[in-house]
Amino acid sequence: MNFDYDVIVVGAGHAGCEAASAAARLGARTLLVTHDMNKIAQMSCNPAIGGIAKGQIVREIDALGGHTARITDATAIQLRMLNRSKGPAMWSPRAQSDRARFSAMWRHTLEHTPGLDMWQDAVTRLLTDPAGTTVQGIETAQGATFRASKVVLTTGTFLGGLMHIGRVQMPGGRISEPASHGITEQLTALGFTADRMKTGTPVRIDGRSVDWSLTEEQPDEEDFHRFSYGPAPAAPLRRRPCHTVMTNEHTHEILRRGLPDSPLYNGQIKSIGPRYCPSIETKIVTFADKTEHHLFLEPEGQDTTEYYLNGFSSSLPMHIQIEALQTIPALRNVQIYRPGYAIEYDFFDPTQLHHTLETRLMHGLYFAGQINGTTGYEEAAGQGLVAGANAALAAQGRAPLTLRRDQAYIGVLIDDLVTKGVDEPYRMFTSRAEYRILLRQDNADERLTPLAHAIGLADDTRMQRLTEKTAWRDAITELAATLSVRAADINPTLEAHGEAPLQQGVKLQTVLMRPRISIHHIAPAVPALQQLLQSIPADRRDEVAESAEILIKYDGYIRREQAAADRLRRLDDVRLDDKLDYNTITALSTEARQKLNARRPATLGHASRIPGISPADVNVLLVMLNKPY
Repeated sequence: MNFDYDVIVVGAGHAGCEAASAAARLGARTLLVTHDMNKIAQMSCNPAIGGIAKGQIVREIDALGGHTARITDATAIQLRMLNRSKGPAMWSPRAQSDRARFSAMWRHTLEHTPGLDMWQDAVTRLLTDPAGTTVQGIETAQGATFRASKVVLTTGTFLGGLMHIGRVQMPGGRISEPASHGITEQLTALGFTADRMKTGTPVRIDGRSVDWSLTEEQPDEEDFHRFSYGPAPAAPLRRRPCHTVMTNEHTHEILRRGLPDSPLYNGQIKSIGPRYCPSIETKIVTFADKTEHHLFLEPEGQDTTEYYLNGFSSSLPMHIQIEALQTIPALRNVQIYRPGYAIEYDFFDPTQLHHTLETRLMHGLYFAGQINGTTGYEEAAGQGLVAGANAALAAQGRAPLTLRRDQAYIGVLIDDLVTKGVDEPYRMFTSRAEYRILLRQDNADERLTPLAHAIGLADDTRMQRLTEKTAWRDAITELAATLSVRAADINPTLEAHGEAPLQQGVKLQTVLMRPRISIHHIAPAVPALQQLLQSIPADRRDEVAESAEILIKYDGYIRREQAAADRLRRLDDVRLDDKLDYNTITALSTEARQKLNARRPATLGHASRIPGISPADVNVLLVMLNKPY
């Protein structure tokens, strides 16, 4: 039995799984510790992956060599591309997953990862040096002691977890699972700042009790899109539709009647919940003028009758939840598996982290996921991959993995956490990324796979697939830029798709820049383009064509945003001395001196994004460093 490791990962949620896998793949002897090995990568809330900006994160995880995208594709029972009505910078994939198969496939993946061991237990204490400034391992509830120079905490909602259903309170990290105690108390005693957050989950419904004729179906989208840049699953699951229903005024009357017993409104819950995923009781209070709200019945798996009622997150008393559901015609005979509940848990102020996700106060200790104040499987998995990789790289004396804001949504996420902190559960949106035209879901592999391949996270096969894709795409864009087409050949296609005919011949790229014209529309009229497309393997043709088309249609926007990113990036290249005493720089504002001393930004770019640091403060630092602005 081995009790000595390079990296120990605590918690086997989405952050922990990616962290442990990344560390082991980089050659670190890795241990993953979890309460229950049968609930690895559990989808504690909705059985879905992706969504607005979250889908981009999952594609980035895949480009970096992670597993979430591949496992999502293999266990998907529905896949949709959101925001199709907007530009490609806003497109975001989202999949419904088979909850049980998703967890089982993650367990299988971890069990077959060389260099990765697992231990089922609760961690009660971190081992440190006498000063409490360097982590040395963990102790568990069963009395086991494991040693490691790097420890990654991915504790989810388990630290001090407390669940609420009306006035009923139950300790636990999630339903029927115990909370974890000891770590928060130990770290706060060592100087860490902790606080409480709240999240919630909806009722689970027996689909046999639903009148499906009174619901509106949301079918699967059958096209080439998926999450992983690798090959499609060999045996995809049977697709299932989602359905929508609406609440009504009677529903809201019953919900309002339960408010005096709502933990959110009777003072029982004092922590902050997610603004962008409010409970149903919060919706009827905040949007009191609305007479109805959409609810989504989402299947929990390929075969199960269990449904997740998205939009009905609640901590109201059980009988109120049931009575309210029975006012919805499709749910008048509803049978539930369990009610919704809220959960409070401990998190740590993420401004206590470096951009590597190593803590500032304890060398070798890393945080990832909800412990940093985030919400969502995707945000957790992205942090986990970065934290696990950096723990392994540090253990090997190698340079860290950090991602810029113009390089990845994961980079935006981590930079926001470290420089701005959180005052509510953090959720990623496309609006948080100032370079979202660069951070599209179609090009995450181009942005990140070379970086991952260079450090050993992405294998040669992934790099080869990227090389092939870019070669095919560049061939299409070059052909479009150089090939002239005749109006007589092209006009029938243009008119068939509602576009004005040409008066004279033009370059092919001019035609493809028209919004309603795609490469596949025009190819039959352009033999050279058709021949080039046919030379690309059928299973990759659509992906390559989409990539080329986006570059052609949005070339001006992409170039402009890249130039802006390049201009601002030089601030991130200006390093700041970690020992610099900002109190001695009297030209800085008082607020700037206080925040810079507290946050200790690594670069001038990081400093510029700290709330309260003005452009004038940045100029002062540039002058002091003798750097041009």
